[in-house]
Amino acid sequence: MGLDRFFSRAPIGATLAAAAALLAACATGYGPGGLRPGDDMQAALQQMGQPTGEYVLVDGGRRLEFARGPYGKHTYMLDFDPQEKLVKAEQVLTEAVFATIQPGMTAAQLRETLGRPARVWGVRYHNQTVWSYRYETPFCQLFHVGITPAGLVEDTSFGPDPLCDVDERRGLLGR
Repeated sequence: MGLDRFFSRAPIGATLAAAAALLAACATGYGPGGLRPGDDMQAALQQMGQPTGEYVLVDGGRRLEFARGPYGKHTYMLDFDPQEKLVKAEQVLTEAVFATIQPGMTAAQLRETLGRPARVWGVRYHNQTVWSYRYETPFCQLFHVGITPAGLVEDTSFGPDPLCDVDERRGLLGR
C-alpha cells in the first residue's frame, strides 16, 4: 500500500501522530541543525549521539565525524576549537568537497576529509585499494578514491552505484 493510500484511509489522529513522529525523527539526531558556532561539544554530542570518527586538528581542536542516512549518503564533520566550542559543521559527501581530494594525500587525510567509506575493495591489476563513497546525486553514482599500497591517494573517479543495478528477471538488486 502506498503512503497516499495509507494516509487517505487512516484516521486523522493516526495520520497526525505518524507525521509528528516522522518530523521529530528528522529533527533530532540526524544532522547538526540547530547547532551554532560557539555551542559546546557536549551539546553536539547530546544532539548527534556518538561520533563514527574523531580526528585531532592542527590547531589542537577536534573534528567529529557523524556518518548518517539511508545508504550512508551523508557524513557531517563538526570542527571544535581547543576549548571544545563548535567552529564549523559541514556535510562533506558533496562534489565540491570531492574536488579537494588530490593525488599525494594520505589515507589518514582522506579519512579526516570524507570520513569512513561506504565500501573498500581492491583492484589487483592496478595494485590499489579503492574507497567508495555514496552521496546525494540524481545519477546514482559513487565517488571512488584509489589508494596505493603506500597509503597515498593516486586517483579519483565517479562510477555507477551497484545498488542501482536492475536485473529485469529479478527486479532491483537482482544479484
